[in-house]
Amino acid sequence: MCDELTINEFPALRSRHVYIRDEVALLETINAIRRDGTSNLQIVTDFDLTVTKQHINGRHVLSSFGMFRKCKQLPEQYLKEAKLLYNKYRPMEIDPHLPLDEKADAMRDWMDAAQNLLKGIEFDPHELEEIAKAFENILRDGTEKFFEKLYDARVPIVVFSAGLGDIVEAVLRYHNALFDNVKVISNFLKYDGNQLDGFKNDVLIHVYNKNECALVKDHEMILQKRPNVLLMGDTIGDAHMVQGIKGTKAVLKIGFLYEHVEASLNSFMENYDIVLVDDQTMQVPMEILQHIL
Repeated sequence: MCDELTINEFPALRSRHVYIRDEVALLETINAIRRDGTSNLQIVTDFDLTVTKQHINGRHVLSSFGMFRKCKQLPEQYLKEAKLLYNKYRPMEIDPHLPLDEKADAMRDWMDAAQNLLKGIEFDPHELEEIAKAFENILRDGTEKFFEKLYDARVPIVVFSAGLGDIVEAVLRYHNALFDNVKVISNFLKYDGNQLDGFKNDVLIHVYNKNECALVKDHEMILQKRPNVLLMGDTIGDAHMVQGIKGTKAVLKIGFLYEHVEASLNSFMENYDIVLVDDQTMQVPMEILQHIL
């Protein structure tokens, strides 16, 4: 192994919108991951506003559930009630002053209500592919190359989303990024004949329970064999996605921050190693990856 990497190898980290909690600790983590090699590395990432952009020219990007609501076959009553839920709970999700336990309770209630709204709606899943095509510029710049590089290196990618897994997979598939090393853990639509019947999950995934549910249960054995993690997210909850996995060693956390920057930056800095403010690209993760693989 060649000499240890220094901060000079990462010019993107010197950008004004990049905040580093502890430069020495960051370099120690990167070098530890590099020494251990790709066979010990995995990627764990959120999808909405992490793999996807947070905004395009100042206009907020829709979440996977938001994209789903663009399906033409959904009845007007569903759309009306889903919007009311969004208007009620989304401000709670991003409120930097609301305690995390209250946020978690609100997100659970939101998911329960969202599931109940779906039941009994006739739905043809083929429309999901059309929806994915309608949002062709939604992924962060460089995402396709990022996923392809990880595929070539045979590094597993766990896309752990509190959104709608059917849309997540459709979007990744449309962008040729749903490689066989990509595992999507999310809320997937359940069907009863040609009608929706809520979600398949026994435990509904929301932003603040990811470390407690499906990731540990569904993917634990694979992840335990790869103790080093590059983690990416856009909420404080995302920063703890691998907290329940035993045997993790070097975990590098990158957080994407766009809304309530002034009020949220300190808490993001406490939970992520690198915080990227209004960065709609994969430039920083890619630059780090290029020195690790």
